[in-house]
Amino acid sequence: MKYSQKLYLATGAIFLVVFLITTTITTPINTAVAAVPEAQVTILYDAFGRDSSMKKDWGFSALIEVNGKRILFDTGNNSEIFAHNVKAKGVDLTNLDFVVMSHRHGDHMGGLNYLLSVNQDVPIYAPKENFGVFGASFPGTFFKRNESLPSDMRYFDGEPPETLSFGTPWPQGKFSWVSESIEVSPGFHLILLKGSWGVDLDVMEISLAIDTPQGTVLIVGCSHPTIEKIVEATKEKVDKPIHLVLGGLHLLPAKNDEAQRIATALHNDWDVQWIAPDHCTGEPAFEILKQTFGDRYLYAGLGSEISFEASLVTSTNEHKAHEINQSDSIEALNLSRHEH
Repeated sequence: MKYSQKLYLATGAIFLVVFLITTTITTPINTAVAAVPEAQVTILYDAFGRDSSMKKDWGFSALIEVNGKRILFDTGNNSEIFAHNVKAKGVDLTNLDFVVMSHRHGDHMGGLNYLLSVNQDVPIYAPKENFGVFGASFPGTFFKRNESLPSDMRYFDGEPPETLSFGTPWPQGKFSWVSESIEVSPGFHLILLKGSWGVDLDVMEISLAIDTPQGTVLIVGCSHPTIEKIVEATKEKVDKPIHLVLGGLHLLPAKNDEAQRIATALHNDWDVQWIAPDHCTGEPAFEILKQTFGDRYLYAGLGSEISFEASLVTSTNEHKAHEINQSDSIEALNLSRHEH
């Protein structure tokens, strides 16, 4: 009886040791696999993509997580669709460092109502425009005066306030109006340019340039100032190689030969190392850019998660990266700098 008890205790001890060893070995491995990339862009709004859990619509929005910051770039075209896609990707909009609204067009700002319903306090950078949709202010002396008129014919009875503030559909928003290119946080630059490409009226547009060890990551909304001018202004501001351009290049109105000229200029003249076109780039231009950049062309459809650290992974399958497979919904490319 005593011998059986000793055997039982010894067997139990052996199983306990094996369990502890197994747990000690496997836990770090599982933790490493689940680690969140330190530099990642998630596409939250676009009209093409592979993620069936998300709703496609014309517009653009992306979440950027890099250098310890979480930045929302644009909010898409429709608040309900934006809300659906944010929830489908499990994105927490209550935890943002700031928001960039690239420009005043509805397909980039349509989700602001939902954003502000969950986070009213987040700082929002938007282009400064006279009587702009994001609000504006002028000195009370901006209009010409006529001192000879009686007070009841004069603005504000002839005593205007020092500053006149103009309204916005989002009065609760904490807007900061950008009037020039500026570094808003170490390594995060807002590139402001006026654009007339593909629009009926000139529009002020902000692009986001992020300083990374590999070079500048440039996020663009619609490239109304033209993508070449945005790249040029970015290189003047940051003075580093353009590592990645991601977003709408607005080549929809371009003829194929013009799109090819721009693609070649980005690749050869401006030495853009990687390209991830979205939104208003246009289907013909997608093909032209893919042919021009080859294995440096990155798929960035709706739901894609693009991590740009030592290697780049574009994943659209329920947040999980797979083996490299041309027919699968995953592309993994080495982002280390090398010769063309």
